[in-house]
Amino acid sequence: MSTPRKFLLIADGTEESRSAAYFAARRARNTGGVVTVLAVVDTEGGFEHWLGVGETMRAEAREAAEAALESLSEDVEEVTETRPEVILRDGDLIEALRDLLETDPAISILVLGASTGKDGPGPLVSALGRGKGLFEDRTIPVTVVPGNLSRADIKALT
Repeated sequence: MSTPRKFLLIADGTEESRSAAYFAARRARNTGGVVTVLAVVDTEGGFEHWLGVGETMRAEAREAAEAALESLSEDVEEVTETRPEVILRDGDLIEALRDLLETDPAISILVLGASTGKDGPGPLVSALGRGKGLFEDRTIPVTVVPGNLSRADIKALT
């Protein structure tokens, strides 16, 4: 029996990640795939400069990442009726993403939500749009889901 393909989501606590989760969950359900949700605690955020406050900031960042991970997992499970694989990593988001893609060959699609706000679509979508080499040794399709798509719109697409 072959391994089902995995749809990878990034849990970052944004509203557009919820749209991406709904899209990925529907695609996984309709194609026999599974969903993996990745959250990354940014340990590169300069916490060490704040001495005693650094540990509190790290703990708060971890709690926020865990909450985003749990929230998206619940959204996915509501659609697929299966608990997604959840992964929590520390470090830089792009490095964690590269590492995960190198170590898990079943991940076959990255699904990102794009913000529709004035600050742009988000760091990963922007980096991809600029042609930055996010995936050095692995090429996978990336689906970018506009954050302002309604569930009805997504349902019609999937």
